[in-house]
Amino acid sequence: MASEQSRSRVNRNDRSIVGLTMLAHGMVHTYELSIPIFIPIWLAEFDVVALGPVEVAVTSATLGLLVTVGYGLFGLGALPGGVLVDRVGSSRLITACLVGMAAAFVLLGAAPGLVSITLAMVVWGVSASVYHPAGLALLSKGVEERGTGFAYHGIAGNLGIGLGPLLTTLMLLVLDWQTVAVILAAPALLAALYAVRASFDETAAVEAAADGGEDAGDSKADAGVESLTEFIAESRVLFTGSFALVFLVVMMSGLYYRGVLTFMPELLDGLPGFEPVVVRSLLPGGIVDPLGGLAAREVSPANYVYSGLLMIGVVGQYVGGKLTDRIPVERGIALSFGLLGVLALLFLPVANLGFAPFLVFGAVLGAALFVVQPFYQATVAEYTPAGTRGLSYGYTYLGVFGVGALGGAVAGTVLTYANPPMLFGVLATFGFVASATGVVLARR
Repeated sequence: MASEQSRSRVNRNDRSIVGLTMLAHGMVHTYELSIPIFIPIWLAEFDVVALGPVEVAVTSATLGLLVTVGYGLFGLGALPGGVLVDRVGSSRLITACLVGMAAAFVLLGAAPGLVSITLAMVVWGVSASVYHPAGLALLSKGVEERGTGFAYHGIAGNLGIGLGPLLTTLMLLVLDWQTVAVILAAPALLAALYAVRASFDETAAVEAAADGGEDAGDSKADAGVESLTEFIAESRVLFTGSFALVFLVVMMSGLYYRGVLTFMPELLDGLPGFEPVVVRSLLPGGIVDPLGGLAAREVSPANYVYSGLLMIGVVGQYVGGKLTDRIPVERGIALSFGLLGVLALLFLPVANLGFAPFLVFGAVLGAALFVVQPFYQATVAEYTPAGTRGLSYGYTYLGVFGVGALGGAVAGTVLTYANPPMLFGVLATFGFVASATGVVLARR
């Protein structure tokens, strides 16, 4: 009877942690991937950005740098966020993250120009940056069925990734972009209220491993990093081992991810079958008249395909999470990133075949793009001690979203000064480098 009660408590604790992290993860990626939907609007609305006496023309390269500011802070803040996780715990940081992201989108809605938009992106990036080290440290230390926890966590992220752009696109049919931004702030505020009320044991899995006589990670399982000297020492320990190779993998993942997604709606807009369509041409005559001016608006198939591609990533997250419990994570990294390299080379040839072939290809790309995430998340947990897990995930998301944010700037620059085939050649290189690193990890 005591054993059954214990299992029940563990299950409740697992469910509470997974529920909170799913909700917060979905919110983070709702905002992250809604931003590219605004980029074509900003390109059309703003001709120049005024920086004091200097005016800079607004191009894909300019906006690539603009979003890189917010996305870069999203990653750079993960490292100090990871240190804070080990010191103060995950729950408080997740709540602060949700409140900050809501405030950022209110500011975005009030922004009169690109400088103000950049400031709103800064607030979003700093606020969102603490989530991944906080949420993943919580899952790795508090949930006993870690692989399944990562899978459900990833699924929620993909729901946000897919539904955020879709919801944004639908609202833009009837509202201006500033109003849409303010409305998008509401879900994060509601999620923050839920986070304040959530209750769970943040280290239940580590304690259970210790009680069972297993290695819980190291003697620092509860200590974290307490000083600059210790931060430097623990960082040196991490990077003199195989974590350095894991860090290379996550950097390549971030560069590929941001590079392929930031300008995808704009890229697809110029391809056969993706031309904008007037709403009235899609509806029966009897429905057109009551819609008035709405019927004359154009919808972009590229935005809906982009949302659908991201939504199908749910499949990739779930499959990847389950596979981490069944195959060596190093082998999974080698295979999944190798596939991403091949898909980058095939992107434009398939897209030029037309709308229908690209839908099939997009489904494969969407799943492959996200199947890699549970693999590298689980790899970090296997290659690092429990006591500095927050620091380890801080470095991980410094690589994924900090260094990875440069993928947006790289994509914008290549599209401005070279061409799309060159961009996808660069993206393929990122995938193949990560795949080769997975092979090296497996052999070591």
